[in-house]
Amino acid sequence: MQLAFGQPAAARPTSEQVSGPFYPVRLPADQDADLTVIAGRTARAQGTLVYLSGRVTNVRGEPVPNADIEVWQANAAGRYTHPADDNAQPIDPHFDGYARIRSDADGRYRLKTIKPGAYPAAPGWMRPPHIHFDIRGRHSRLVTQMYFEGEELNAKDRFFDRLSPAGKEGLLARYGTPSAQHEPNALVAVWNIVLIAG
Repeated sequence: MQLAFGQPAAARPTSEQVSGPFYPVRLPADQDADLTVIAGRTARAQGTLVYLSGRVTNVRGEPVPNADIEVWQANAAGRYTHPADDNAQPIDPHFDGYARIRSDADGRYRLKTIKPGAYPAAPGWMRPPHIHFDIRGRHSRLVTQMYFEGEELNAKDRFFDRLSPAGKEGLLARYGTPSAQHEPNALVAVWNIVLIAG
C-alpha cells in the first residue's frame, strides 16, 4: 500500500488461517467475555487462567470500533465441546469454549479464558495451544488462529510453520506481567489484530 509522504508505514495485516473443524454446532447461551464461568453455575473451568487483551486496527493503525469478535477453543486438556472431536481427553462440563464480544470505541477487546491444551490432529502432528478468532469489521473479515509465544509445538505445527516470519509474529500473543488484581498463577497476554480495511 502506497502512503503519502509523512504518513506512518502501513502495518501488516494479521495472517488468515483455517477456521478448523470444531466451530460450535450449537452456540451456547453464555457468550460473554468470561469463558471461565458459565452463567448460572458456580464452578470454574479447569486450567490456567488467561487474561487476553489487545486492539483491532486497520493497516493505517486506526482503531476498528464495534468489531464483532467470535472466539472458540479447546479446553485445558485439548478437547473441544464438539461432537466431531474424538480426542480421548475429557470434556470440561464448566467450559463451553466460546465467546462473542465487540471491540470498544478505541478498538480494544478483553477476554478471560483458560489456556487451551495441545491435541493430536493427525499421526505425528500435535497442534500447539491456540485460540480461533473470526473478526468482522465494517469492511473486512478475518478468520485466524492465535498462538502463544514460547510454545515448542509452534515450530512443528503445519499451519503455523508455513507462514512467513512476519506472519508468524503477527499470530503470537505476548505475555505480560500479572498485577495484584489477577489471580495467582494467571497469565496475562496481549494480541493485536490488524484488518486490511477495518
